[in-house]
Amino acid sequence: MKRVHVYISGRVQGVFFRASTQDTARRLHLTGWVRNRPDGRVEALFEGQETDVHEMLLWCKKGPPGAAVRELETMEEPSTGEFTDFQIRY
Repeated sequence: MKRVHVYISGRVQGVFFRASTQDTARRLHLTGWVRNRPDGRVEALFEGQETDVHEMLLWCKKGPPGAAVRELETMEEPSTGEFTDFQIRY
């Protein structure tokens, strides 16, 4: 299992980034969460099989239509298995 904490910057709020991230993560059978940050970035935590996390990170580099990702900051963390689904946090 792999766990990655991600910060995505650019035009990533107001373009359905969170909902699209949730749909993509669930399709890849990942668990974790995604949320908007007050500084304009999107923050997410992905946990799952290494190949699926890698595919999710590739998707995050471009995001949904309307998004313009400028930077993707990733930090690997120890897997915990604490999540059972992928949620949008508010």
